[in-house]
Amino acid sequence: MAIAAFVLISLVAAAMPMKLQSLENGGSQWAWAKSVENQKETAATTTTTTTLQFYFHDIVSGNDPTVVRVAEATSTDKSPTLFGALNMADDPLTEGPDPNSKLVGRAQGLYGSAGKAVLSLIMALNFCFTDGAYNGSCVTVLGRNPALDPVRELPIASGSGLFRLGRGYAIARTHWFNFTTGDAIVGYNVTVVH
Repeated sequence: MAIAAFVLISLVAAAMPMKLQSLENGGSQWAWAKSVENQKETAATTTTTTTLQFYFHDIVSGNDPTVVRVAEATSTDKSPTLFGALNMADDPLTEGPDPNSKLVGRAQGLYGSAGKAVLSLIMALNFCFTDGAYNGSCVTVLGRNPALDPVRELPIASGSGLFRLGRGYAIARTHWFNFTTGDAIVGYNVTVVH
Protein backbone atom coordinates (compact mmCIF):
# COMPACT_ATOMS: atom_id res chain seq x y z
CA MET A 1 0.00 0.00 0.00
CA ALA A 2 2.94 2.33 0.33
CA ILE A 3 2.95 2.68 -3.45
CA ALA A 4 0.62 5.68 -3.17
CA ALA A 5 3.49 7.44 -1.43
CA PHE A 6 4.98 7.96 -4.87
CA VAL A 7 2.23 10.21 -6.06
CA LEU A 8 2.98 12.79 -3.42
CA ILE A 9 4.35 15.83 -5.11
CA SER A 10 2.30 18.99 -5.56
CA LEU A 11 2.66 21.41 -8.45
CA VAL A 12 4.30 24.78 -8.65
CA ALA A 13 3.61 26.80 -11.77
CA ALA A 14 7.13 27.93 -12.54
CA ALA A 15 8.81 25.59 -14.99
CA MET A 16 11.68 26.90 -17.07
CA PRO A 17 12.39 25.36 -20.45
CA MET A 18 15.88 23.93 -20.76
CA LYS A 19 17.91 24.19 -23.92
CA LEU A 20 20.90 21.95 -24.54
CA GLN A 21 23.67 23.75 -26.34
CA SER A 22 26.51 22.31 -28.34
CA LEU A 23 29.73 24.30 -28.27
CA GLU A 24 31.47 23.15 -31.42
CA ASN A 25 34.52 25.42 -31.33
CA GLY A 26 36.60 24.73 -28.25
CA GLY A 27 33.83 23.98 -25.77
CA SER A 28 32.46 20.72 -24.47
CA GLN A 29 30.00 18.96 -26.73
CA TRP A 30 27.22 16.61 -25.66
CA ALA A 31 27.35 13.63 -28.00
CA TRP A 32 23.89 12.42 -27.06
CA ALA A 33 21.92 15.66 -27.48
CA LYS A 34 21.36 18.34 -30.05
CA SER A 35 19.36 21.54 -29.83
CA VAL A 36 17.55 22.91 -32.87
CA GLU A 37 15.78 26.26 -32.95
CA ASN A 38 12.04 25.83 -33.38
CA GLN A 39 10.56 26.76 -36.72
CA LYS A 40 7.31 28.71 -36.85
CA GLU A 41 4.31 26.38 -36.84
CA THR A 42 2.80 26.10 -40.30
CA ALA A 43 -0.72 25.09 -39.33
CA ALA A 44 -3.41 27.52 -40.40
CA THR A 45 -5.00 27.32 -36.95
CA THR A 46 -4.32 29.42 -33.91
CA THR A 47 -3.30 27.95 -30.58
CA THR A 48 -4.57 28.65 -27.09
CA THR A 49 -2.62 28.26 -23.86
CA THR A 50 -4.68 27.17 -20.85
CA THR A 51 -3.47 26.94 -17.25
CA LEU A 52 -5.34 24.69 -14.83
CA GLN A 53 -4.85 24.43 -11.04
CA PHE A 54 -6.40 21.54 -9.13
CA TYR A 55 -5.70 18.90 -6.45
CA PHE A 56 -5.30 15.16 -6.95
CA HIS A 57 -6.53 12.92 -4.09
CA ASP A 58 -4.77 9.52 -4.09
CA ILE A 59 -6.72 7.39 -1.59
CA VAL A 60 -5.19 3.99 -0.82
CA SER A 61 -6.78 3.28 2.56
CA GLY A 62 -10.29 2.77 3.88
CA ASN A 63 -13.36 1.00 2.56
CA ASP A 64 -13.50 2.91 -0.73
CA PRO A 65 -9.96 3.41 -2.09
CA THR A 66 -9.44 5.26 -5.36
CA VAL A 67 -6.17 3.40 -6.06
CA VAL A 68 -5.66 -0.37 -6.13
CA ARG A 69 -2.58 -2.45 -6.85
CA VAL A 70 -3.30 -4.60 -9.89
CA ALA A 71 0.08 -6.29 -10.40
CA GLU A 72 3.50 -6.71 -8.83
CA ALA A 73 6.73 -8.60 -9.30
CA THR A 74 7.67 -11.44 -6.94
CA SER A 75 10.36 -9.17 -5.43
CA THR A 76 8.24 -5.99 -5.12
CA ASP A 77 7.61 -6.24 -1.36
CA LYS A 78 11.37 -6.66 -0.74
CA SER A 79 12.24 -3.56 -2.74
CA PRO A 80 12.69 -0.22 -0.90
CA THR A 81 11.07 1.51 -3.91
CA LEU A 82 8.36 -1.15 -4.47
CA PHE A 83 9.92 -1.70 -7.90
CA GLY A 84 7.51 -3.58 -10.16
CA ALA A 85 4.26 -2.55 -8.45
CA LEU A 86 1.49 -1.38 -10.80
CA ASN A 87 -1.55 0.56 -9.58
CA MET A 88 -4.84 1.52 -11.23
CA ALA A 89 -6.32 4.88 -10.20
CA ASP A 90 -9.63 6.70 -10.41
CA ASP A 91 -8.73 9.68 -8.21
CA PRO A 92 -10.91 12.73 -7.63
CA LEU A 93 -9.61 16.11 -8.82
CA THR A 94 -10.84 19.03 -6.73
CA GLU A 95 -10.68 22.80 -6.88
CA GLY A 96 -8.90 23.06 -3.51
CA PRO A 97 -6.85 20.78 -1.26
CA ASP A 98 -9.82 19.96 0.99
CA PRO A 99 -11.30 16.61 -0.13
CA ASN A 100 -14.76 18.20 0.24
CA SER A 101 -13.97 21.09 -2.11
CA LYS A 102 -15.64 21.28 -5.51
CA LEU A 103 -15.05 18.21 -7.73
CA VAL A 104 -13.66 19.31 -11.12
CA GLY A 105 -12.74 15.93 -12.61
CA ARG A 106 -11.09 12.52 -12.21
CA ALA A 107 -7.56 11.22 -12.77
CA GLN A 108 -7.98 7.83 -14.42
CA GLY A 109 -5.22 5.48 -15.50
CA LEU A 110 -2.25 3.71 -14.02
CA TYR A 111 1.11 4.32 -12.42
CA GLY A 112 3.87 1.96 -11.45
CA SER A 113 7.17 1.93 -9.64
CA ALA A 114 9.86 1.99 -12.34
CA GLY A 115 12.93 2.84 -10.24
CA LYS A 116 15.05 0.14 -8.60
CA ALA A 117 17.39 2.42 -6.63
CA VAL A 118 15.38 5.65 -6.45
CA LEU A 119 11.64 5.97 -6.14
CA SER A 120 10.41 6.91 -9.60
CA LEU A 121 6.98 6.33 -11.06
CA ILE A 122 5.94 5.85 -14.64
CA MET A 123 2.56 7.51 -15.03
CA ALA A 124 -0.11 7.13 -17.70
CA LEU A 125 -3.08 9.14 -16.45
CA ASN A 126 -5.93 11.02 -18.08
CA PHE A 127 -7.06 14.11 -16.19
CA CYS A 128 -10.71 14.17 -17.30
CA PHE A 129 -12.64 17.29 -16.36
CA THR A 130 -16.32 17.40 -15.41
CA ASP A 131 -16.81 21.08 -14.62
CA GLY A 132 -17.67 24.17 -16.64
CA ALA A 133 -16.35 24.75 -20.16
CA TYR A 134 -13.88 21.84 -19.80
CA ASN A 135 -16.57 19.23 -19.05
CA GLY A 136 -15.77 16.17 -21.17
CA SER A 137 -12.22 17.29 -22.04
CA CYS A 138 -9.06 15.47 -20.92
CA VAL A 139 -5.29 15.95 -20.85
CA THR A 140 -2.94 12.97 -20.78
CA VAL A 141 0.07 12.81 -18.48
CA LEU A 142 2.56 10.26 -19.77
CA GLY A 143 6.02 10.13 -18.27
CA ARG A 144 8.37 9.85 -15.32
CA ASN A 145 7.44 11.16 -11.87
CA PRO A 146 10.40 11.31 -9.42
CA ALA A 147 7.93 11.17 -6.55
CA LEU A 148 10.26 12.14 -3.70
CA ASP A 149 11.33 15.40 -5.35
CA PRO A 150 9.47 18.33 -3.78
CA VAL A 151 8.53 19.70 -7.21
CA ARG A 152 8.20 17.60 -10.35
CA GLU A 153 7.57 18.41 -13.98
CA LEU A 154 5.58 15.88 -15.99
CA PRO A 155 4.80 15.95 -19.71
CA ILE A 156 1.33 16.52 -21.09
CA ALA A 157 1.44 14.24 -24.12
CA SER A 158 -1.99 14.79 -25.61
CA GLY A 159 -5.55 15.84 -25.00
CA SER A 160 -9.14 15.45 -26.12
CA GLY A 161 -12.22 17.65 -26.36
CA LEU A 162 -11.19 21.29 -25.95
CA PHE A 163 -7.61 20.05 -25.43
CA ARG A 164 -7.44 18.10 -28.72
CA LEU A 165 -3.82 17.97 -30.00
CA GLY A 166 -2.75 19.35 -26.64
CA ARG A 167 0.81 19.42 -25.40
CA GLY A 168 2.42 20.98 -22.39
CA TYR A 169 3.58 20.24 -18.89
CA ALA A 170 2.29 19.70 -15.38
CA ILE A 171 4.04 20.84 -12.22
CA ALA A 172 3.25 18.61 -9.25
CA ARG A 173 3.86 19.35 -5.57
CA THR A 174 2.77 17.21 -2.64
CA HIS A 175 0.36 19.10 -0.44
CA TRP A 176 -0.16 16.34 2.14
CA PHE A 177 0.96 12.76 2.66
CA ASN A 178 0.06 10.22 5.34
CA PHE A 179 3.02 7.85 5.85
CA THR A 180 0.82 5.36 7.73
CA THR A 181 -1.94 4.95 5.13
CA GLY A 182 -0.18 6.03 1.93
CA ASP A 183 -2.95 8.53 1.16
CA ALA A 184 -1.83 11.73 -0.54
CA ILE A 185 -3.05 15.07 -1.85
CA VAL A 186 -1.00 16.49 -4.72
CA GLY A 187 -1.41 19.95 -6.17
CA TYR A 188 -1.18 20.18 -9.96
CA ASN A 189 -0.62 23.24 -12.11
CA VAL A 190 -1.06 22.25 -15.75
CA THR A 191 -0.14 24.37 -18.76
CA VAL A 192 -1.49 23.05 -22.04
CA VAL A 193 -1.18 24.46 -25.56
CA HIS A 194 -4.08 23.36 -27.78
